[in-house]
Amino acid sequence: MSAAQAVEAVFRIESARIIAGVARVVRDVGIAEEIAQDALVAALEQWPQAGVPDRPGAWLMTTAKHRAIDLVRRRETYARKLAEVGRSLEDVPPPDEPADPEDIDDDLLRLIFTSCHPVLATEARIALTLRLMGGLTTQEIARAFLTSEATVAQRIVRAKRALAKAGVPFEVPYGAEREARLSSVLEVIYLVFNEGYAATAGDDLVRPALCEDALRLARVLAALMPEEPEAHGLAALLEFQASRIAARTGPDGEPVLLADQNRARWNRMLIHRGARALGRAGNGPYSVQAAIAGCHAAAVRYEDTDWPRIAALYGRLVQLVPSPVVELNRAVAVSMAEGPEAALPLVDALAREPALRAYHLLPSVRGDLLERLGRTGEARAEFERAASLTHNAQERTLLLGRAARLCRPRQSGGGPDPPSLARCVYVIYFV
Repeated sequence: MSAAQAVEAVFRIESARIIAGVARVVRDVGIAEEIAQDALVAALEQWPQAGVPDRPGAWLMTTAKHRAIDLVRRRETYARKLAEVGRSLEDVPPPDEPADPEDIDDDLLRLIFTSCHPVLATEARIALTLRLMGGLTTQEIARAFLTSEATVAQRIVRAKRALAKAGVPFEVPYGAEREARLSSVLEVIYLVFNEGYAATAGDDLVRPALCEDALRLARVLAALMPEEPEAHGLAALLEFQASRIAARTGPDGEPVLLADQNRARWNRMLIHRGARALGRAGNGPYSVQAAIAGCHAAAVRYEDTDWPRIAALYGRLVQLVPSPVVELNRAVAVSMAEGPEAALPLVDALAREPALRAYHLLPSVRGDLLERLGRTGEARAEFERAASLTHNAQERTLLLGRAARLCRPRQSGGGPDPPSLARCVYVIYFV
């Protein structure tokens, strides 16, 4: 790996911590991101000549914090000079953090709550936090929102300006204000984990660092709000999903479908934690999704999966959060519980949804259903279309492999092919 590649890889992993650490010094997330980018440029200039440091993340953090401190000192010097010539510039240092039992010394959590301030619209809060905390590009965020890159870029720029103009403090709020921001914070953590669990772009299917950050923050929130059922519901969902990460990819990073995973590699400790959190969850969207994930975790073998219950849970989820993506997942569950002929009309109806026109899992699911119904020519075309829509290399390889396999004649007596791609939907997305 070259020094430039090392810089990019390390910054991708550490950017959220760097921005959060700097924001605690400068109290402005927009400026903090700019300083973090300056540290990245410094690394690109120095590492090729000096070599990659032993602790590259610490190097970037130290460089960024030094620049942040220099900026604060320049501000203070400027204020003193203005005072000397008879002018005043208010420069009151931020108060000490309250000595409260609920206080959390966690810069990443502070960053999320700051980015989720009510001064921002909900979509802007989520986009900004994914950018700052998840280190996602505007393209990746746009795919998560099923919207355009230009729209996301505008949301992020406007959000940073709004936070600066309003003078939003870099802190975890208390009392009623914390409760009000919780739903946005939960959604941000959910989307960050989703991006780590199934990367929208790049060569890797999984980005474990994002999953780890999201899971840790979900646990912190659940501990912070022990009486909030949805905080426990989200924690349960992420525990169950994280338990399968080690089994989801093969030696070369290729996807391993749910039916083919070695369940001995599933992390039983995380499954136990998920079950315990689910016991404290409620009936909200995250809790229902956790119950779905719990059905998979409880199945000792793939054949033991309780598909009728999963289909019923997706029906409940559709009522709570009507969404074409949730409907697509429900259709997959229906196909496993009742057969592909029952699910195909549900998927065909979703083809008219504008938000799913560029969503690669729609033709993926439709192709699988058509193959199971023996309509191989139509299925092959759907797999090829799905491959053209995905930006993830591993997913593209999987989809093109499905299409190519349909071009080959079946061996006599081999029986129908297994519905593997329909199962793959549960591996890739858990909404």
